[in-house]
Amino acid sequence: MNLQHKLANLPSNPGVYQYFDKNNRLLYVGKAKNLKNRIKSYFQFTPILAPSAKLSPRIYKMITEVISVEYIVVANENDALILENSLIKQLKPKYNILLRDDKTYPYIYIDTTEKFPRLDITRKIIKSKGIKYYGPFSVGARDILNSIYDIIPLVQKKGSLKGKKACLFYQIGKCLAPCENKITSEEYHKLINKAIFYIHNKSKLIEKLKEKMEQYSNDFRFEDAMILRDRINTIEKSHLKSTLDFANHDNVDLFSVVIQDNKAVIVKMFIRDGKLISTSHHFINTTEITTIEEIYKTAIVNYYSKTLPMIANDIIIAHNINNINELENFITQKQEKKVNIVVPKIGRKKELINVALQNCYELLKMDKSITNNINLDLKELFQLYKTPYRFECFDNSHLMGQATVGAMIVWDEAKFFKDDYRLYNLNSLDEYSQMKEMLTRRANDFLKNPPPDIWIIDGGKTLVILAQDILQSVGVYIDVIGISKEKIDAKAHRAKGSAKDILYCNNQFYNLQPSDKRLQFIQKLRDEAHRSAITFHKKQKRIEDKQISLLELHGIGQAKLKKLLNFFGTFDNIKTATIEQLCDILHPKDAKTIFEYFSLTK
Repeated sequence: MNLQHKLANLPSNPGVYQYFDKNNRLLYVGKAKNLKNRIKSYFQFTPILAPSAKLSPRIYKMITEVISVEYIVVANENDALILENSLIKQLKPKYNILLRDDKTYPYIYIDTTEKFPRLDITRKIIKSKGIKYYGPFSVGARDILNSIYDIIPLVQKKGSLKGKKACLFYQIGKCLAPCENKITSEEYHKLINKAIFYIHNKSKLIEKLKEKMEQYSNDFRFEDAMILRDRINTIEKSHLKSTLDFANHDNVDLFSVVIQDNKAVIVKMFIRDGKLISTSHHFINTTEITTIEEIYKTAIVNYYSKTLPMIANDIIIAHNINNINELENFITQKQEKKVNIVVPKIGRKKELINVALQNCYELLKMDKSITNNINLDLKELFQLYKTPYRFECFDNSHLMGQATVGAMIVWDEAKFFKDDYRLYNLNSLDEYSQMKEMLTRRANDFLKNPPPDIWIIDGGKTLVILAQDILQSVGVYIDVIGISKEKIDAKAHRAKGSAKDILYCNNQFYNLQPSDKRLQFIQKLRDEAHRSAITFHKKQKRIEDKQISLLELHGIGQAKLKKLLNFFGTFDNIKTATIEQLCDILHPKDAKTIFEYFSLTK
């Protein structure tokens, strides 16, 4: 069915639509209250089918690439909003933005029903009427809590009260031994109120920590002083220096966005009981049609899609956007609480917006000073689908089939994101199958952990084609670059600045000079993936060697182990094998020995 015929037969239901180009690559995912009206608004139908003249230049450019449209009908607008958000994350269309900073922030909480309660940290709702939450904290929650326990003599550990006897913490002055009734509940709650004061007033907490750090330094306790110094640095990251005080007990969530060139930043601020309790920011690599409105919408849907321990009554944003009622209804249904999204024009909230916007501009200014043009250079050289900012690079490692592992490393915002690295225990025997197993597992995880802008594969044309086939099988299009190691005397040559590695992308080979910054950048990612894979391999190999030694003590020699590994692939598979499966490979006596050995070590 051609595009014109499809446009003539659109339903009037709410739903989600998808635009595709001539190569069947997904360009854009959008939602609509009325699919027929929304999709047709992009086009003019006379004298010929063409993009509507009313479109902005950026959206006009996108529509010129559209060859086909698909849609999914849903029950209501709310379902359309959720489905749109999910598809954007999973399929990563060219012209949609993707916000990755949608994790659940931690909260500090306290159970007020306890006689001597403790402060603790959670990312989940704990169902109890007596629970009070403080947060959310983008960074520093654990450091804030540890600092409070250092400064205020509260019950230090969950099990401390069960012993009914003063412990070491009492002896070193970090607890007042409520377990022995050395402090009353009323006196203890005064300490709790002081702790909560520090949560709301991080500048006061930092002052107290600096006093203690100086004291440690004067007492020549330099290691303790360094620990406090690091804590102070972490807490300061989430502490926006501002004299603003609401002078009331308002709870407010704030979102502010600024776009400059091909980069945007979003700053989030959380005010609780009239105090600025936490801030965070996230850079966004924009597309040619990204708007401030789209960033606000995506950020708000991402953040409030999860059930949160607490949310503000008012959500303030820095700019006017369309369909605010739609977002309010979405949050109200999801969180079961009425909220208002407002754009303040005067007063304290407007002052807070100004502070947030000022921080947006400063962050973009700082980012420009440290960002180079490697991303644009790579797009131009390889004629990539889109400018790559987030990279995932893969490598695997083994030793004669033993301890076969794979590693995925991540590069984003001009640095390695080690928290997003992934390590894989692999079952496959040859390198092609190992890469296939690893990439397939990664692709199947796209819904939970969205795809990057590009994959870098440690391998040549064959593995690049493999990666493209795997991506196509899950309906995702991202660019893939392969890097084949230069061989010197049959050994890989990795020296930066001299290795003549071959790159492969979009059906072309590239022989760049060893001094080329683009080649060196890809080598840097490949080498980090190799380092990560080798490190994990050595760790797994030590575990396997220990298991081999122990099995040899039980009379299972190298030849029998080799037969097992050739059949089962990994020690993990041998561990989970049934006695019948083991008997198919070895003598029943040996099978019983192995089965009983692994049963004891589980």
